[in-house]
Parts: sequence; C-alpha cells; structure tokens
Amino acid sequence: MPIRQLPEDLINRIAAGEVVERPASVVKELVENSIDAGARRITVTTANGGMDLIRIADDGHGMDRDDLLLSVERHATSKLSVDDLDDIRTLGFRGEALASIGSVSRLSVASRTHDAESGMVIVVDNGRRSGPMPQAMNRGTVIEVKDLFGQVPARRKFLKTARSETAAITDVMKRLAMANPEIHFVLEGSDRTASNWPAVVGEGALGGRLGQVMGSDFVENAVTLATARHGIVVAGMAGLPTYTRANSLSQFYFVNGRSVRDKVLVGAVRAAYADYVFRDRFPVVSLYIAIDPAEVDVNVHPAKAELRFRDQGAVRGAVIKAIGLALAAAGFKASTSVAEDILGAFSAPEMAEPAAPAPIAPTGSWGARYQPQRLDFGGGRAPLNLDASPSRLDGFTEPSARVEPAVAAAPTEDFPLGTARAQMFDNYIIAQNGDALLLVDQHAAHERLVYERFKAQLASGPVASQAQLIPIIVELPEEDCARLQEAAPELERFGLYLDRFGPRAIAVRETPALLGSSDIAGLVRDLADGLAEWDSTAALSERMEAIIGRMACHGSVRSGRRLRVDEMNALLRDMEATPHSGQCIHGRPTYVELKKGDIERLFGRSR
Repeated sequence: MPIRQLPEDLINRIAAGEVVERPASVVKELVENSIDAGARRITVTTANGGMDLIRIADDGHGMDRDDLLLSVERHATSKLSVDDLDDIRTLGFRGEALASIGSVSRLSVASRTHDAESGMVIVVDNGRRSGPMPQAMNRGTVIEVKDLFGQVPARRKFLKTARSETAAITDVMKRLAMANPEIHFVLEGSDRTASNWPAVVGEGALGGRLGQVMGSDFVENAVTLATARHGIVVAGMAGLPTYTRANSLSQFYFVNGRSVRDKVLVGAVRAAYADYVFRDRFPVVSLYIAIDPAEVDVNVHPAKAELRFRDQGAVRGAVIKAIGLALAAAGFKASTSVAEDILGAFSAPEMAEPAAPAPIAPTGSWGARYQPQRLDFGGGRAPLNLDASPSRLDGFTEPSARVEPAVAAAPTEDFPLGTARAQMFDNYIIAQNGDALLLVDQHAAHERLVYERFKAQLASGPVASQAQLIPIIVELPEEDCARLQEAAPELERFGLYLDRFGPRAIAVRETPALLGSSDIAGLVRDLADGLAEWDSTAALSERMEAIIGRMACHGSVRSGRRLRVDEMNALLRDMEATPHSGQCIHGRPTYVELKKGDIERLFGRSR
C-alpha cells in the first residue's frame, strides 16, 4: 500500500484519542485552561457523566476574535512565550485540546475580554467550524461540549457507566481544587450532588482547602510539611501513621501546581512511612512539590499526567526528609480516628442487647503559591535524651512487680499522656490527664521505645553489647545454625555476638545492652526464621529495620507483666519524649485517648 497524507479531520481524531480519553479528560483540559487564564471562579456543569454535556464557565481574562479563531486550531497556544519545552510554567501548553475536543463533539467557545463591549462565539461541530459570531455574555469564557463521541460510536462504547464517568470527573475536580486553593470551584449538574469549594487565601489556605475536599478529620490527623532542600520545596500535609487507608486512592501528588502520578513520589512516601504502618495499609498524604521547571520534564505523556525528574534522588530525599521531620515533630500523637473506632464499637449492633448485669466493683479515678508554611505543632517538647531515657525503665526487669487493680489518685500533673491510675489484664495502663482517659498498650509502647533507641545507637555506630557470664546455648536445626553463622559478622553491628556450638546449636556470647534479661533464645530463633525468609545474608544490612524490629519486640516489656505505679508513669513519660511512640513498629496504635465528652456520650450524658 503506498504512503499517503492523512486528511485533517482524521489527524484531529487521532490526536483526540491521545488527549480525550473520557469526559474527565475534557474537564481536566478545559479547567486547566481557565486556571491559566487567571480565573478566580470556575463553574463546571455536567449531564450524563459528561457524555451529553460539559459546560465550563470562568471569569478569566477571555479571548478576542483573533485568539478565538486560533484557539480551535491544532498546535496553537498562548502558553509558551518562547519555543522552550524545558521551561513550562503553565498547566496547558500543547495547543491541541480544543481542536481535539471539537473533532469528536459539538464544541462551542464563547469569550469576552475585560475591555470588550460584547463577546464572540465559535462552534466546531465534529470538525466543522462556524463563526465567530457576536454574543452577549459576561466577561470571561464559557465552553460547552455536547454529545461527546456521538459520531464516533467505536469510542463511545468503551466509556463506562454514567455513574463511573461522573465519579471520574469529581476526582479530577478535587485534584484541581486541591492544587489551587485561591480559586472558587463549583461542580454541579443533573447527574450529581453539587460540590462547592470557596476560595481560601492567607495563612492556612492549603489546610483550609484540604479540609474542604478531603474532610476535616484528615486535617485534624495530619502533620504539616514545609521544607526546602537543594532548591526543592516540599509542602502539604501527611496523615499520622495511625490514620491510614486500605488503598492508595487517598494519596495526592502535585508538582508545580500540576496533579501527577509519579513512581518516585509514591516510593518516597512508602519509604518515609516504612517504620510506622502495616504492610497492607497506606498513609493519607497531599504532597506539593515546587521545583525549577528546567528540572522536570512534563512532556512525557499526552495528558500531562506523568512526568520525569532530572534528579530523582534529590526529589526522593527531599520528600523523605520532609515527612520524617514532620512525623518526628508530632511526637507521640496518635490519630483521633482510633478513639472514634472505639466509640463506634460501643454502639455496634451486636452490643444493642445488653448482657446480664454483672457486679460493679469500685474503681479509682512552594514558588510564590507553594512557599513552605509555618510549622506549628505545639507541645514545646524537650528533645529526647536517649542515653538517659533507658534508665527510667530499669525496674521493668523485676518480674515480681505488682500493682493493685485501683491506684489511689496521684497529684494532678499536666502531662499529655496523664498519670497512671491502674493496670488492666496485666498489659493495659489506665491513665488520666486533665480532660481525658487513656488506655496504653504497655508492650506495644515499650516496643517502639526500644526500637527508636536501637535506631539512635546504630546511627552513631555499633549497638552497645553486654557480655554473658555463661554463654547462652540455643539449639536449632543445622540449616538455621549455618545461616546464623554466616550472618554473625553483620549481627555484631546490632550488639549480638554468637558462634557455632556444634552442628545443631549456637552459643550467644554477648547481647545488646538495651535488651537486658530478655528472651535471648527466642530472639535467636526469630532471627533464624527471618534469615530463612529473606534467603540472603548478603542483603542483611538492607534488613536493618526488620532486624531491630525483632530485637525490639523481644526486648520490650511483655504482655502479662505487672507493673508498679512508678514503672507505668516512667513508660508514659518516655513515650512523651520519644518520636513516633503513638504507634508500635507494626503500625498499631500504642494508646487510645477518650475525652471526657466521649465518655459522657457512652453514658448518654452529652447534650
């Protein structure tokens, strides 16, 4: 078959296949044009999931007759001052959107500049252009897209249901609203419940907009990001490690105001939370990156949804540092959703029928728009003294310690985690602060404390060890002994010194000083299981978190251990001084806080 030149209408339809994937793609392209036009209010109206109607009205600077004619031509744009694709400072720049949309729908574009007495309208009906003609209208631009893919049935049949397409448009609008808090967005139509996101300006604007879109509970359970490193500004908000979701749909990424999907940013967030969340849980984040446009390539995807960083390592490091600093500043704070879950459990249907009454026992008591925002985490916490901190828990090695079920009221002190009142089921500490009751999981909390101390010691060199007067002999299968023998040089970094003791035993000569009189034999068996699972001692250094996590688990005060009041209070004070102590190393909360009002709600006393 000979080579031939394709007709213009077919070229436009091919281009539309790249740019106009579905109605949500049309909304994204057109609203981005409104943002680039300086609009301060944008209203989007849809019908039948955008397949019948998409209407975008804005109050931007508008277009005159000449610009209106060029706007529906291919590769015509006002968004590149020079022919330099390495310096993109607008959302749209290809100049294909209107031409592509007009080739697969009935498109009308009406616009009026701020100094014009009336507007003009141009129509492109599936590639056939008419106008422009005069039209009475307010200043700004109104674009209508009707019967999308109506004359391209092969494309329309691949669209999803109207409900799915409506949801996709909502998602696009949420992302655009999150990226532009200074713009008032309205989303309405016969196929949806209206959404209204008023403009938010000044200090706290970003948090205000995220509260509008993602909900106030996210803002209440998130920390603020605001750092700059190597010319990369990282702003936004990141949820506490105990505030997670079952999938990654609540993770939002923006680069220079553009919503993107990028594996570098996704990987950086995963790494930043690696110590704090379950493997099958996902943190909630809204991450904003401001970077020199020359350092990022946004021209790698027709819909501009993906990009490429020139220095991926620098971006990854900046994100990890920003989240790490913010989570560390949050200290022991845990999400309020934990308490909400508890209250929900009390009102669950299975609790509606009360059990037989039981006896009641007495109890005791960036760029210009994305500059870093001011970090204000409050609390005024003193820095953690890791050398002195372990000594507070020396009493935990005393297995015969006991505590009465109820403790006489101690003098009220203004501690965030309160004063210990009692211990339940030999594992849960009941504490009280000024306005709340707290339940603390002693094993999970101490596990995090030991873990953080291991990390701090490893950062400055090998972990301090303690020689055993008589080596501890641990009997194991021969293959496990071989794995431990091979890993022995690496394990010395963690303060664990062991040798082969015959074909089926390991002799432990020195143990990490942080572990005290822990179950060393159990730890060695646990490490042997880990080595079998990882199947590579060469990668042992990459498993640092897993190794010290196992050590922390064996070195923490166990469930079933009865504590004295001073031991319980020492644990609470150490939690207040230790970053990330609001969750254990597996991502579970270490404490639950029930405000006085929450407790009153349980007894029907709230008004």
